[in-house]
Amino acid sequence: MSQWRSTKAKRVLAALLRIGWAIKRETGGSHRILSHPEWPDFIFAFHDSVEIGPKMLARIAKRTGLQPEDL
Repeated sequence: MSQWRSTKAKRVLAALLRIGWAIKRETGGSHRILSHPEWPDFIFAFHDSVEIGPKMLARIAKRTGLQPEDL
């Protein structure tokens, strides 16, 4: 298994958009609903400047197909 490193939420969101996710809807604040044709919708609830740790990145990856090399 690949190693995850803490990364800013802004960079994670950019990586998700690069691998085919799209912002379906934004609520007020930090919540964004992302959609992808091959995955269920995913709620990305982080402010851009927040540092996302390895455990949370692994959870995001499990639900979105994100890989460490995508960052």
